[in-house]
Amino acid sequence: MSGRNQEEIGRMVAPGDSVIPSLDCGADCAKFQKSDLEHKFNKRALQRPYNSRHSWGKTYGEHKQHLEFSHDQYRELQKYAKEIGIFFTASAMDEASMEFLHELDVPFIKVASCDSNNFPYLTKTAKTGRPMVVSTGMQNFDVVRQIYKIIKEHNENFTILQCTSTYPLDLKDVHLNVIKTYQTEFPDIPIGYSGHERGINISLAAVAMGAKVIERHVTLDKTWKGNDHEASLEPSELVELIRSTRLIEMAMGSPEKMMLPSEKTCHDKLGKSLVAKAAIPKGTVLSLDMFNVKVSEPKGISPENMDKLVGKKINVDVAYDDAILDSMIED
Repeated sequence: MSGRNQEEIGRMVAPGDSVIPSLDCGADCAKFQKSDLEHKFNKRALQRPYNSRHSWGKTYGEHKQHLEFSHDQYRELQKYAKEIGIFFTASAMDEASMEFLHELDVPFIKVASCDSNNFPYLTKTAKTGRPMVVSTGMQNFDVVRQIYKIIKEHNENFTILQCTSTYPLDLKDVHLNVIKTYQTEFPDIPIGYSGHERGINISLAAVAMGAKVIERHVTLDKTWKGNDHEASLEPSELVELIRSTRLIEMAMGSPEKMMLPSEKTCHDKLGKSLVAKAAIPKGTVLSLDMFNVKVSEPKGISPENMDKLVGKKINVDVAYDDAILDSMIED
């Protein structure tokens, strides 16, 4: 990810070279990436030539150093985020960066997919007691079970994200159904989604499946230098993603099925009742073949209760096609 041109988020992601677009778009948290290059890469990795069109230096180390914020810049960003009222954190790409973010007292530490199988790092991070968000790209389910077990031993406050580490992500490789697997396997923690696909529809589908955290890379311009920009959202897309997410969250509502107050008008007009299929004399013992189901005036006994009437006596004469009311049934 091109750090100086992009930032990610915690609950929703945010764009740009400042945290202002994050706030303006409605994001909950602006999340960057923090690396200590000597702790993240060995010397040969930093010294290898880097001739990509996305390169900012002759070697990979020079390229990465160009993109990295200093500790003072992170402190400045954190201060500014606090002033304007948005959460601020970063992915800790190595143990040294994790320790620095812990010192900054960030609201949570993001564990990138490339470190989710780094069990010593996970253990050390979990022991800080700080909330954790863990992406699981490039891992299999056995590893994810170990991730859960290791963190859970030391820290109750964490979430696991379904993620496929491809930029941009082809739809056939998204596998949103893994969210269901995680929800079933780890019911005591929130499950989320970290997406690198183009557009917002897949992320919205994840919300509808119950994802509690959505992480997206965001850029100010998808044509910028840097191989993540193509898989990122521009501010207008972020606005729509967050707006639509809030609508979906509202629409998800309660898992309890009930007749709602808003349905009363329709029920009063179209809800059906039991009516007499033929005239029923007073004292008759009721049976199912005596009932029709119609919209009636007045509204009578609901058809789902007809089985409960079998064997009971009617205490008045009921004319053909009249509604059968509770007051007509012998108690």
